[in-house]
Amino acid sequence: MMNDDSPDAFRNVSRKPGMQIWTINNMQLVPVPAQGFGNFFEGDCYIVLHITEKKGSGQSADIHYWIGNSSSQDEQGAAAIYVTQLDEYLGGSPVQHREVQGSESPRFRSYFKNGLIYKKGGVASGFRHVDTNAYNVLRLLHVKGRKHVAATEVEVSWNSFNNGDIFLLDMGKAIVQWNGPQSNRREKLKAVLLAQDIRDRERGGRAQIGVVEGGNEEDSPELMKVMMAVLGQRTGQLKDAIPDDKPDQVQNASVRLVFENSGNLVVQEVATQPLTQDLLHSSDCYIVDQRGSSVMVWKGKQASKEERREALNRAVGYIKAKNYPSSTTVEVMTEGGESAMFKHLFKSWRDKGQTQGLGSTYSLGKIAKVDQVKFDVMELHARPELAAQQRMVDDASGDVKVWRIENLELAEVNPSTYGQFYGGDCYLVLYTYQRSNQQQYILYMWQGRHATKDEITACAYQAVNVDNKYNGAPVQVRVVMGKEPRHFLAIFKGKLIIFEGGTGRPGVVNPDPGARLFQVRGTDELNTKATEVLARASSLNTNDVFLLKTDKTCYLWYGKGCSGDERVMGRAMSDVLSRQDKQVVMEDQEPAEFWVALGGKAPYASDKRLQREEPPHSPRLFECSNQTGQFRMTEVDDFAQSDLDEEDVMLLDTWEEIFFWVGNLANQQETKEAWNSAQEYLRTHPAGRDPDTPIIFVKQGYEPPTFTGWFNAWDPHKWSGGNSYEEMKKKLSDAASISQITVEYLSDADFENLLGTTRPDFQRLPKWRQNDLKKKAGLF
Repeated sequence: MMNDDSPDAFRNVSRKPGMQIWTINNMQLVPVPAQGFGNFFEGDCYIVLHITEKKGSGQSADIHYWIGNSSSQDEQGAAAIYVTQLDEYLGGSPVQHREVQGSESPRFRSYFKNGLIYKKGGVASGFRHVDTNAYNVLRLLHVKGRKHVAATEVEVSWNSFNNGDIFLLDMGKAIVQWNGPQSNRREKLKAVLLAQDIRDRERGGRAQIGVVEGGNEEDSPELMKVMMAVLGQRTGQLKDAIPDDKPDQVQNASVRLVFENSGNLVVQEVATQPLTQDLLHSSDCYIVDQRGSSVMVWKGKQASKEERREALNRAVGYIKAKNYPSSTTVEVMTEGGESAMFKHLFKSWRDKGQTQGLGSTYSLGKIAKVDQVKFDVMELHARPELAAQQRMVDDASGDVKVWRIENLELAEVNPSTYGQFYGGDCYLVLYTYQRSNQQQYILYMWQGRHATKDEITACAYQAVNVDNKYNGAPVQVRVVMGKEPRHFLAIFKGKLIIFEGGTGRPGVVNPDPGARLFQVRGTDELNTKATEVLARASSLNTNDVFLLKTDKTCYLWYGKGCSGDERVMGRAMSDVLSRQDKQVVMEDQEPAEFWVALGGKAPYASDKRLQREEPPHSPRLFECSNQTGQFRMTEVDDFAQSDLDEEDVMLLDTWEEIFFWVGNLANQQETKEAWNSAQEYLRTHPAGRDPDTPIIFVKQGYEPPTFTGWFNAWDPHKWSGGNSYEEMKKKLSDAASISQITVEYLSDADFENLLGTTRPDFQRLPKWRQNDLKKKAGLF
């Protein structure tokens, strides 16, 4: 029987970064050797501990308990108890996850880059550790999935095959990969990697691999002989392709925070999205319900021990009470150890002791301060992570060219008015800079708030024309008025002015609006802009500098919260905006004329808290694909450059902007859908994201450091060859050497029929005679 407090079971738990796996055997924890990682018996439950070294300091840990489809209730209960005890043993900080076979979370799948293998049976059926020198294997694996591969053991028979998937016939010393005629290159590559992984980890590198293309079996006669010898002759047609699973739920806009009373499961809804951090009280436990796509439990530090211990069971009880599918993912976390996914559901999240972050949200009148770093260009090129965090590809000293959309065509803008943008216009801004002695381009599409739909469409159309002129090299960035990214501000050297309406077209006289008020934000030439706001007292903000331009005077209003640097930039901006005399006005010392020009005194934002900077959010990567016939977005957890698929469009969300990465082999429909889905993603985001967040279009091979910096160890030469499916296939064993070992898998009757002798008599013959008989039978 399992001891309720069994630290003995965890005596050998390592706290070093990496992965440890245990299975439950007779209610006891049994470690799984490393060469068995990724193999899961369907009749068992497993506990997976994954410890990661954080970039800053310290570690983060995730505990997953995996439930096999045919595991017993007793084993599932034992696994849940062990998870709770392991969590306590590690100080209560790990995030706990419940994983159900076939519905594993992206994070869990990310640990097994080459795929998961579901094996028949379990402890009860005589589970044996993987022996790297055992070749008495005969199994057929059905491989499914493109990004995350899962292979299931199926009956060793032609009846198990279908035209759409990939099958591995594993015979111990040889593995034959059969690719369904309707499978694609990405799936084939993933299956080859899985076959190599089985060879290297389970057979100590001593097994041979061959590949048969199901649509061209006649090209691999030797390997087909092997398959026929093991599976028998094939009769009739193979089954049609099995459709892939339903699209992954990337996010569910319907998020609810539920408070649960200890004791019985009385749940009471606290709030719906967007959620804010102050709704969570340390003395309680809460459930965040993403309408059944996932359920997360948050344990307050001061909640009772009993409540904290029961958190996992409560979540499972909640799923049952709500009639959600039993495969619904569950995460349990402690206050202070929240997962990135959990924080993403909240409007803003501040970690304890965090004074400032790098992300910032731009919203008029109430803009969080952005901490700016002085840039050394070499430093930005040498450290792409700095470029990414600061959203700067360089120090903005490159060349700038600006066009305005006039009559749906491009008209060059006079350089003397560069930096002046009117809300009734659309502009294209081409920025050219050098990196590693190569020209790089960024093409900004700036859309005025009052521009017509036709002008916005023409802006996108003309961007494609400019892009084509430069052979697709520019990074395209959609910029909605008022949501300008940092680098865009920097290229106008502190002279960026955004007029609410009107047009900059020559010869057009804009109507006189009377007094005009501009909010100036920024501390130096790289981060300053002036934005026209409603000329009313309520538009003021205590943290900023404002310029009030009347017929007679230009007032420079300094709020109490602004710094000396901000005042200097305000003064410089006033010179760009007006040649009139400037009158400095300090907050609370305004002359009567000032308030008259604004239509009278009124309350305005004077709360010091507005100075707070938005905290950073962890970046998230999604695959956007219509390979399955319908468009779907799938999250890639713990992402790396290798997850960028040449046949796909990927979406990278860094909170402050959305990047689209387009692979060279991605189809046009996917690219088109991806633009729409990025806007849909922002619109439905549970945290109430700004729909005008900049969207940046990046093509494979032209990635700027603001993109590559979010990836660990970016390799610019990755796509120059060596890793394609065709190249890997070439390197695999030749078919003849595989057919040599097929004899072992023939039935006794087939053996006698093919070789004209019984198996025992054959084994008594000298080696040369055995080979002679094999050759005659076409098996050598």
